[in-house]
Amino acid sequence: MKTIKYGLLVAVAFASAVIAADQNEKAQGTDGAEAKAFHLADLKWGAAPPGLPSGAQLAVLSGDPTKKGVFTVRLRMPAGYKIPPHTHPTAELVTVISGSIYRGNGERFDESAGQKMEVGSFASIPAGVKHFAWTTEDSVIQIHGEGPFGIEHVDPETDPRNAKR
Repeated sequence: MKTIKYGLLVAVAFASAVIAADQNEKAQGTDGAEAKAFHLADLKWGAAPPGLPSGAQLAVLSGDPTKKGVFTVRLRMPAGYKIPPHTHPTAELVTVISGSIYRGNGERFDESAGQKMEVGSFASIPAGVKHFAWTTEDSVIQIHGEGPFGIEHVDPETDPRNAKR
């Protein structure tokens, strides 16, 4: 009888561990892919997407923001960088990693309507919300979301993709 109880207890514990591991794997967005860790020095920075003003750099940590699925990227911006009012087709989850950024909501770029976000600050911006951002110092933010992710400028004149070449 003790053997049966012990065996049942072990089976339940094992099943619980398997279910928990599966849920954790899904929560991490790996879905069975190899687990990865990134060290700051190992990040591969490249030019930010063409929908953003020049001067920023992007590093993809996981996923692919242009495809369906979860992604995480970091955006490195120099002091004085400005992102005009824009929207996204999916929610944007932003964490300040270094420096600070200012962000505001609305159709017009209005620094008086901005809110300073320092290291560790987090913003959750629902899909379709018009917002803008700027920096006064070199800064890095981490953006997490569900792809495909994109940027649509409120005013097409501020969209770098529309710049006359």
